[in-house]
Amino acid sequence: MEYRKLGKSGLQISALSFGSWVTFDRQVNELLATELMAYAYEQGINFFDNAEVYANGHSEIIMGRVLKNLKWDRSSYLISSKAYFGRGDKRPNMTGLSRKHLFEACHEALSRLQLDYIDLFFAHRPDKKTPMEEVVWTMHQLILQGKILYWGTSEWSAQEIMEAHMVARENHLIAPIVEQAQYNMLNRVKIEVEFNQIYNTVGLGTTIWSPLASGLLTGKYTENSIPEDSRLHLAEYAWLKEKTLTSENLEIIRQLNDFILDSGITLSQLSIAWCLLNQRVSSVILGATKLSQLKENLKSLDLISFFNEANIEKLESILKNKPKAPVY
Repeated sequence: MEYRKLGKSGLQISALSFGSWVTFDRQVNELLATELMAYAYEQGINFFDNAEVYANGHSEIIMGRVLKNLKWDRSSYLISSKAYFGRGDKRPNMTGLSRKHLFEACHEALSRLQLDYIDLFFAHRPDKKTPMEEVVWTMHQLILQGKILYWGTSEWSAQEIMEAHMVARENHLIAPIVEQAQYNMLNRVKIEVEFNQIYNTVGLGTTIWSPLASGLLTGKYTENSIPEDSRLHLAEYAWLKEKTLTSENLEIIRQLNDFILDSGITLSQLSIAWCLLNQRVSSVILGATKLSQLKENLKSLDLISFFNEANIEKLESILKNKPKAPVY
């Protein structure tokens, strides 16, 4: 396993990590979760990603039970949680980034995960209704209280991240060290262009989600075929199905499959390795509902050499979406 620094912090994070979004509870029970997490850990993965909203908290309960049963040395792994969406009930103060919700979400996550502290605590979305000062101060206080070690953002803009850093600098507070953003061959702008300046100015680390574009970059979806055990077959993800299975995307998948036809690698491995090629990516979060999927995806680490100049040019000619930096 390769380990990368998380931004300018001293934290070492595995280049591949394991997440529970969508899968835990609905598709992965405690027994399977134990098998998957144990194998991931044995292969050197040290970051396990979660959130209050995943399966309305049940994902964290499952992960907490697995961690308790596996009895790993607490210093050997990193656990995250995220706050913003709440856990189903949307009454006032039960969502968002107010001091009240961040405080309660943190304590509830600690209880569900059966941990004394959370390594990475993410503001899961920006909150236009809460002053940035309140968010930064609360995260700073949670760190001083020993309940979290670092904090980060998820799906924030570069401008919002810089605002948080300005508040932190002006008030001598602890700033966010990491952004969790979507990044894959079909979604590139934020990681490759929008954050370019702040990688160097504030040392932003990134843990990226959906490297397989919600399964589209596995090649298992076609216009007329959606596997019954896939997330796009779940009723609550109908919106994702409509957004993902476009004719343009399916044509790209067809060409990518042709490109790797005789290479001996899978489309999933190609897609994950492509993300790892970007050194701005601190960790690629993997999801899996089967051990065979996890084993296949972990082999992506060995495929960086595949990306020679000719193959990169061929990929760009298929994707036709290389973002361009704005000209000022």
